Amino acid sequence: MRLPYFIAVLLIFLVSAGLSLVAASYAVTKIEETSEFAVRRSLDLKGHDWAEVESDGLRVVLTGTAPDEATRFNALTAAGTEVETSRVIDEMEVEATSALAPPRFSAEILRNDSGISIIGLIPASEDREELIDRLRNLDRSVAVSDLMETADYPKPDGWDAAISYAIEALARLPRAKVSASSGLVKITAIADSQEEKQRLEQDLTRTAPPSLRIGLAISAPRPVITPFTLRYLINDEGGQFDACSAQDEKARDRIVAAAREAGLQGTYSCTIGLGEPSPRWPEAAELSIQALSKIGNGTVTLSDADITLVAAQGTDPALFDRVVGELETALPPVFALHAVLPEPEDTDATGPVEFSATRSPEGLVQLRGRLGDETLRDMVDSYARAAFGSDQVYTATRIVTDLPSDWPVRVLAGLEALAQLHNGALTVTPDTVELTGLSHEEDAKARIAGQLSDKLGEGQEFTLMITYQPPPEPEDALPDPEVCEQQIAEVQASSKIAFEPGSATIASDSRDTVNQIADILRDCGPIRLEIQGHTDSQGREEMNQQLSQARAQSILNELRGRRIPTSSYTAVGYGETQPIADNDTEEGREENRRIEFRLIRPEPVEANETGLEALETETDTSEADQTDTTASDADAEDQ
Repeated sequence: MRLPYFIAVLLIFLVSAGLSLVAASYAVTKIEETSEFAVRRSLDLKGHDWAEVESDGLRVVLTGTAPDEATRFNALTAAGTEVETSRVIDEMEVEATSALAPPRFSAEILRNDSGISIIGLIPASEDREELIDRLRNLDRSVAVSDLMETADYPKPDGWDAAISYAIEALARLPRAKVSASSGLVKITAIADSQEEKQRLEQDLTRTAPPSLRIGLAISAPRPVITPFTLRYLINDEGGQFDACSAQDEKARDRIVAAAREAGLQGTYSCTIGLGEPSPRWPEAAELSIQALSKIGNGTVTLSDADITLVAAQGTDPALFDRVVGELETALPPVFALHAVLPEPEDTDATGPVEFSATRSPEGLVQLRGRLGDETLRDMVDSYARAAFGSDQVYTATRIVTDLPSDWPVRVLAGLEALAQLHNGALTVTPDTVELTGLSHEEDAKARIAGQLSDKLGEGQEFTLMITYQPPPEPEDALPDPEVCEQQIAEVQASSKIAFEPGSATIASDSRDTVNQIADILRDCGPIRLEIQGHTDSQGREEMNQQLSQARAQSILNELRGRRIPTSSYTAVGYGETQPIADNDTEEGREENRRIEFRLIRPEPVEANETGLEALETETDTSEADQTDTTASDADAEDQ
């Protein structure tokens, strides 16, 4: 049977359409697979294994989460190298970035004679005008330079405490650099003396809040010594210094070594300072001490560039002349030698020509002996009342003529020296000034030797027998914080603070130990103290830390309950992180369960952080000026 024509055409059309559909489907699938494979291979080669590739016809869809925007763009570029970029559909995401970390806020304040300046980055919420006003209140006579920048971030913890303490510290320090940041203040300053340095360090440490870390770098410049003095004597008991000055450690070691060869007894160290008359000062001192050693007993005094060598009575004149001649030849230029060989004593039947003054430990002063006239007696009496107190002086002197012409100078210089002693006796004769007594100042002997050498002049002999005794502690003086820490440790060594098992409740038999510690802290006053809690390693670490914190806080609360001022104390729990014994034994675990009281000490400041150069500019300038002047004087005398 023959199909009709239109049916045949229709069948042919349907078959062709089916074949075309199959071929098209195959082509599309092939293109999708080829595109997807090529793009995936390119992404893998670039390290974008996080990206997913899906083909949808001619479109290539990229999905996945890129670590950042640059990586996402790099993935798009890699895909565009394999297929037309118009075919690439970007459905990738980028990981959410964390919030920008706040900047490090800090302020650096510099104070000197020229003014106050502050520079740094501070929070925008800081009251800038109030901060500048607080700095102006330190010294209304100088300007305050504001070089600060701000950032709109919240104030970090500890920022306000650091700024307040920095300004409080600057009130005590006329020349200083203070760097303040959250929880940390670093102080660099110059003190006028070693004593002031120690006082400032103690005061700044006591007044710092316990939560604040501090770093201290306080220096004391070398003192200016005038006159620049050295006095060495040799007697039957050996050699000793009454005074010794040196420009540096090398000069000091050279002088002391020469004195040891000449019979120096005991230990002694020269005062290092400014004011040496010549760079060859140690050479002149060494030669002078060696010369005195060759003569035997006597004294040698260097006061600036003047050298006085006084031999003991009975010294061989020939030996004296030879040694003095050798010394004069060997001395460096600038130095002038005055040598004295005392004459034999000539006994005066009328009694000794002398003036004496005594000062008792209670401060009572008696003046006796000979004075030249009424004017001198009135002058001596008035000077003594001004120096010692008008109600403390008893005068019983007599008028004698024919006294030496320098008698008034010798008497007044001796009284000035006696006024610097706690108690003592002064004897003035035509040949010497003798001062004995006790002083509470360690450098009194050296200072008095310099003054007498300067006021009596060259060729004049004087004898000093001054004993140093540390001053008694004031009745209301607070003990040293180191002593307080040691006393608490001794109490805990004999009776440990114990707690109820697994709790922060103090055991009843430890109450007396807490009472003893409270008594010590009551006498110590405000000190920066950290109360530390420690546990053994039994149990979870987090629970041990919480338990140690609770126990440290419990001790702090107990001290508050005993009316101990605890504003400068802090309680910190360290858990099991700081064992002092083996946690594998019961004895070791018992030792690790403990409470410790530790001073919060200042942190060391690195040398490159101190900024002493800016603070010492004025000091360096004055030292340079003085050195130039000394050198000019030496050159003039050399010519």
